[in-house]
Amino acid sequence: MHGVKLVKYSREALAAKRERELVKLREYQTLTAEVLTRKKANDLTQESFELTTKLLQVNPEFYTIWNYRRNILTSRVFPESSPAQINELLSSDLSFTTTLLKQHPKVYWIWNHRYWCLRQVPDGPTEADPNGWRQAYWNKELFVVERMLDADPRNFHAWNYRRYVLEQMPVKRPEQTELAYTRRKIEANFSNFSAWHQRSKVLASMWEAGKLDKTKSLEEEFDLVKNAMYTDPNDQSVWIYHRWLIGSGEDKDILEREIASIRELLEEQPDSKWCMESLVFYQRLLLRKHESSATGEIRSRIEGECLELLNKLEEIDPDRKQRYADLARSAM
Repeated sequence: MHGVKLVKYSREALAAKRERELVKLREYQTLTAEVLTRKKANDLTQESFELTTKLLQVNPEFYTIWNYRRNILTSRVFPESSPAQINELLSSDLSFTTTLLKQHPKVYWIWNHRYWCLRQVPDGPTEADPNGWRQAYWNKELFVVERMLDADPRNFHAWNYRRYVLEQMPVKRPEQTELAYTRRKIEANFSNFSAWHQRSKVLASMWEAGKLDKTKSLEEEFDLVKNAMYTDPNDQSVWIYHRWLIGSGEDKDILEREIASIRELLEEQPDSKWCMESLVFYQRLLLRKHESSATGEIRSRIEGECLELLNKLEEIDPDRKQRYADLARSAM
């Protein structure tokens, strides 16, 4: 691999290395056999729980062991514990998964266990404040997931978890705060598809609830995405978000304006695959949605331009040549 320094081992060093690996493998196999035997025997002791910790530290993708761990907690530990003790146990398990995520940030089963932990948080700390523990957890989880997104802004597991935390918080954060957060992430890296996706979710929710002027905010979004297009016209994330903004193409004025804008960009970036694909897509959408306003001459001109663009796409993107040929045939 590029940038990785090759290390040459002597024959003796290689033999020693293989032996160490074999020792680790035998230890893992022995541990796995013991834990699975205990699981089969429905052993719910503290010792078994600690062995699941040990095994998951070695292999956090072992979902059967995560299930066994949760069974020990729900069938033995929680029934014998007070709400305060359950809260402490959940806090400890969340800390355990945080440590694992630092090395394995995209393992489904670690994230699944965090979801599960949050769903188990009991009422407390008092009857007068039944959501106190929950709010404290949710605030902490939001902080943790933001740190993870600082480390990897495109980690979709972290983005999904962030959505869950925001939706479940007892005291909701203003949605404008999330719009500001996604904008910061997008402006730091326009190719952050997860940030664009999160932004679309927040906007759709606010539009549906009448919390935001859709017409005005749509124009602001078109400005944002246009800036991204001109910065990196070959970034797929930007064009997918643009299509989401266009929607079904009911607004003819917006559709024609955006087609004109993409044409201008194509003049500056004549080999931009996404400019050409989008022009074909939007112009055909224009013909379908606003057929009555397209004279025979206009339709003929648009169809001719689309065929020309598809022929050029076959040349610059040969891996998808057949796809473009099929689109050209369907346009005829």
